[in-house]
Amino acid sequence: MLKRIFLISLITLSITSCDNKQNSKPVTQTAAPVKEVVVPNFNADSAYNYVKKQLEFGPRVPGSEAHAQCAEWFIDFFNEKADTVYVQEFRARLYNGKTCDGKNIIASFNPEAKKRILLAAHWDSRPFADHDPDRTKWNTPIDGANDGASGVGVLMEVARALKENPINTGIDIILFDLEDYGAPQYLNLMTNHDWALGSQYWANNPHIYNYRAYFGILLDMVGASNPRFPKEYYSQSYAPALSNEVWKMARELGYDQYFINEIGHPINDDHIYVNEYANIPMIDLIHLEDNENSSFYPYWHTMNDNLEQIDPNTLGMVGNVVLNVIYRK
Repeated sequence: MLKRIFLISLITLSITSCDNKQNSKPVTQTAAPVKEVVVPNFNADSAYNYVKKQLEFGPRVPGSEAHAQCAEWFIDFFNEKADTVYVQEFRARLYNGKTCDGKNIIASFNPEAKKRILLAAHWDSRPFADHDPDRTKWNTPIDGANDGASGVGVLMEVARALKENPINTGIDIILFDLEDYGAPQYLNLMTNHDWALGSQYWANNPHIYNYRAYFGILLDMVGASNPRFPKEYYSQSYAPALSNEVWKMARELGYDQYFINEIGHPINDDHIYVNEYANIPMIDLIHLEDNENSSFYPYWHTMNDNLEQIDPNTLGMVGNVVLNVIYRK
C-alpha cells in the first residue's frame, strides 16, 4: 500500500472590467496541481530478514571469511536495486599499529541528479565483546545484530523501495566498513580516531570527485525494542535544522515516544568525519540509553547483541521516518 500525500494549489481570481461592470463575468483560473508525492510504505518484515541474513554469515569482522561473503551478498543485492554500485577498497591502520583491509560499498540511485541525499550505516561487526558481563568473552567477536546489521537492514529495504518507486532526488547509500575496530575497553586507550575508519577514508576520498550531498542520515543501533532516540549532541551541533526536521517528521508519524526531543550524549561515530572532512551536514540516528553497561542500548558490545534483540516494529518505525524524509524533501 502506498501513502499518498497530495499538494494541491487552487487559485481563484475574480476579474471585473471597470468599463462594463454589468456585463462582466467572473473568470476562474485553476492552477495545475502540484506533483503528487508518493511515499511507499516501509516493509519491516523485509528489513528484519535482511538483518537475519547478515547474521547467518557470522560476525562480519574485517579479514574474516564471513566478512568477505557478506560483502559479496551486499554487492549482488545493490547491483539489482541501484543504478550504480561502487566498491571502495582501502587499507587502514588499527589501534595496535597493524593494518587491515576494508571495503566501503556505495549504491547510487539517479546518479545524474544534482540534488543528492546520503544515507549510511556501518556493516562490520565488533571483534571484541569487551562490554560483556563475562570477562572470558571479551576477545570473542559479536553478532552485531543491532550494532551494525540493523541500520544496514533498514537501508537495504530503503533501496528496494527506491527501485520500485523512483524519485527525482539522487540517493546514495553507503555501507561503511571498519567502524567498530577501535581498541577494546580493557586496554584503556582513549583513541577516538581508531574508530570509524571506513568513513574517515571515504570522507577524504569520496567515490565521486567533488562529491556533494544536500544532507546525510546515519543509522546506528536502530533495531531494538523500546528504543530511545534523543538528538545526538554532535548532530544537533553540525546539522540542527536537519535534526529538528527529522524529529518533527517522526512526531508527525506518531513516533514521538521514541524520538525524544532532547539533546543526547556526544558520540564519536561515522557522521563526525562526514561533517568535518566532507563538509556534508549529517546526523546520527542512534539508540542512546544510560545503563550499567554503557550509554548505548543495553547489549552494546556484548554477546547478547543478537537477533533476539531485533524488533521489526522498530525497524519499521525508523524506515518510515527515513522514507518520508527523502520522498518529501
